[in-house]
Amino acid sequence: MRNPDWYRDELILALELYLQSPANPPGKTSKKVVELSQLLNRLGHALGIRASEDFRNPNGVYMKMMNFRRFDPEYVRSGKVGLRRGNRLDEIVWNEFSGRPDHLMATALAIRKAVEGAPDTVLPEPSEEEEGFFEASEGKILTRIHRTRERNRTIVDKVKARALKAEGTLRCQACNFDFAERYGAHGEGFIEAHHIRPIHTLPDDAKTNLSDFALLCSNCHRIIHRSRPWLTLEQLQAILALRKAVAAG
Repeated sequence: MRNPDWYRDELILALELYLQSPANPPGKTSKKVVELSQLLNRLGHALGIRASEDFRNPNGVYMKMMNFRRFDPEYVRSGKVGLRRGNRLDEIVWNEFSGRPDHLMATALAIRKAVEGAPDTVLPEPSEEEEGFFEASEGKILTRIHRTRERNRTIVDKVKARALKAEGTLRCQACNFDFAERYGAHGEGFIEAHHIRPIHTLPDDAKTNLSDFALLCSNCHRIIHRSRPWLTLEQLQAILALRKAVAAG
């Protein structure tokens, strides 16, 4: 069985290890590389990835770090090239994270915590294949945690009850759409919940607060998730406000 291409989560972890010591990365038999290999195998299990026995072995982890070298300006400045056999996602992850070391470290830590806290069974994959849905920049496992919380019926019902008590209605916090107002009884109680905390902070606290959610209509919720990086609620509100102002002349 051929091993799958590296996922974002895996590349983020490998990049973090590489950037700890880019001039002298740990060798393929080093403790850090072996430990990352073991972590990637646990991540693969949590995601339900089927692979061969050499899946993300220490040699593969080391080679992936060498793939990153071809994008490292300090390395190529000396006329060296690094390992060229990688995939397009290597460069995308390098461009997104290498210049943001604090975000890289926070995301890598969040992925590690998510893997360590993952159940023995495969984490559910809630609708990640739906049309127009983009996996978060931080990778699969954090995306699944995010989506699982958004689909937790008990939490969502509490969020809606809180809004009804405070406002007396369920309106989209981005565009102000009210399903009950538009569709009558057929729309009563219908709206979606969107988890608004930065995705790399999700594993820090197993407790989910109701204030971590915004209520959105289906359209606005999908617009937030249909690009990478995901739009924040504030960004979507600003887009809608600008379009409204332009339309008003």
